Amino acid sequence: MYISKNISNGYNEYIALDSPEGKLALMDVALLVLESGQSFTFDEPDKEIALLLLEGSVAFSWEGSNIPAQRTNPFDFKAWCLHAPCQTKITVTAKEPSELYVQKTKNEKPFNAKLYAPADTHTQKAGANGELDGAMRRNIRTIFDYSTAPYSNMVLGEVINFPGRWSSYPPHSHPQPEVYFYRYDKPQGFGVGFANGNIYETHHNGLLLITEKFHSQAAAPGYALFYVWGIRHLSGNPWDKTRIDDEEHTWMLKENPDIWQEKE
Repeated sequence: MYISKNISNGYNEYIALDSPEGKLALMDVALLVLESGQSFTFDEPDKEIALLLLEGSVAFSWEGSNIPAQRTNPFDFKAWCLHAPCQTKITVTAKEPSELYVQKTKNEKPFNAKLYAPADTHTQKAGANGELDGAMRRNIRTIFDYSTAPYSNMVLGEVINFPGRWSSYPPHSHPQPEVYFYRYDKPQGFGVGFANGNIYETHHNGLLLITEKFHSQAAAPGYALFYVWGIRHLSGNPWDKTRIDDEEHTWMLKENPDIWQEKE
């Protein structure tokens, strides 16, 4: 399922937990847009929350802490992300026009809120050794997952999909629901997402809800693609980095795969 919205100032809701889409995603997903000097407060009684700064300059305030965070863009700069348990009152105040990705889900387990700084996120430069003639070149950033935050019911990360290249490839699947939230380096940028047995044209500020079958992503030549990827653990079946590759295409992962090359 692909969701697009006309973005406005304030809380732009893509998925609500009590909606038909939310019953599939098991999460709330939104984009928070703030003008300079504007504030927004979250106080969730039964949901954990992740607030990922995409661009701008803000101050995160919670439990007596007040910490500034700045990000020029998500392509060249790593993330600031506040991850907090339910019943944590959080105020985000913009020092300049700012946008934040919001992800929430039911979780009444107590844990300490954590503000992830850029230095906390490692970048995996996947496909950097020329695999498939460089067609899988992408950078993967994991902010938190089951190995680092086992108390959470969510996973959160980012991908930089190089222009004209593929990511989430070869096509793979997992039983846990996932969302991709898209940003392009130019607003007219576009790409294509494969999920749920369908093909979706993807655009700036669009969201893809992935619930079944194999999925993968590609960006059109000339347009760099960034997307947030958020996974919801299933009860008794957390996502532990296990991916089920489409066996039809795993031959290309072998050493020196037989890939056609131009002969003239």
